[in-house]
Amino acid sequence: MPVVRRPLALLLLVLAGWVLAACAGGEAPAEEPGSGRPGTAAGAATPSSSAPASPTGSSSPPRPRTPPTPSLTVPDLPTLVDRGEVEGADVSWPQCPPGMGIPQKRSLGAPMPFDTAEFVVIGLTNGPSFHPNPCLADQVAWARERGLMIGVYSVLSHPEERFVRAYADQGPYDASTAHGRLGNLGYQQALFNLRTMRQAGVQTPAVWVDVEPVPSFDWPADPEGNAAIVRGAVRAYQEAGYLVGAYSTQYLWSSVVGDLRLGLPEWRAAGQTSRAEARRRCGPGSMFQGGAAVLSQWVEADRDRNITCPGESSQLELWFALP
Repeated sequence: MPVVRRPLALLLLVLAGWVLAACAGGEAPAEEPGSGRPGTAAGAATPSSSAPASPTGSSSPPRPRTPPTPSLTVPDLPTLVDRGEVEGADVSWPQCPPGMGIPQKRSLGAPMPFDTAEFVVIGLTNGPSFHPNPCLADQVAWARERGLMIGVYSVLSHPEERFVRAYADQGPYDASTAHGRLGNLGYQQALFNLRTMRQAGVQTPAVWVDVEPVPSFDWPADPEGNAAIVRGAVRAYQEAGYLVGAYSTQYLWSSVVGDLRLGLPEWRAAGQTSRAEARRRCGPGSMFQGGAAVLSQWVEADRDRNITCPGESSQLELWFALP
């Protein structure tokens, strides 16, 4: 499924609106200056009981008016520039100073990205849902100091029981059904992450949803129920005005949500391989939920490294807050 190019589509809609407005305005008589009435020239006589009659004893019929020709100036469309392959990185709680975060996911002080990175995608969670990245604000500041483009991603998970009790009844889905409650849990995960973003002072045009097994916070063996959580999160992000993409692999995605197909743009993982393998994953053979590839990731030198897939460097403003 092709990626929706929002900025260009919106501009075309605006231009269409201008054309319709101009044409509609040309069909109705314009108001002449100084008359105070549509279709009456300034200083012209208006019909009254004292107006002279025509030789036949009836008023002369008004002469037809020629509608003005609409004037429309169409601005030049923006030129999309394909920069070729752009390198970036992603970071999250493992890159926080050692010992931060929840007991099951203590940060490791892992190395930050190489200087060759032009963008960074920052994780919002400390592993599972409803636990924020403990050094998110610091990582955002680090990226800004280096002039990097900033994106964000959120790991989705089946919440712990205390969060189920707190949130399953809150949301747009029918809480009297099992899948409705799960949908609400996904919806509330996304809202929690949006609050985390605001608190860290970061705003981006898009959010990636990371769907994969979460060690120590296992997804149940219920693909349809898990899919309800994912759908709920995607809905919340979209309703808040964000473009949503999906991060995973064919194996990881299917192990959690089965054959769920959302058609979202994809960020594909290649694991401990190489840049060459990451490039290969941009191809249609690595599609996992029906969307086109935007980014591809591989792990090298204890870092998550990323590249843009072919053609996608012209659309970086869709996914990143630009410096």
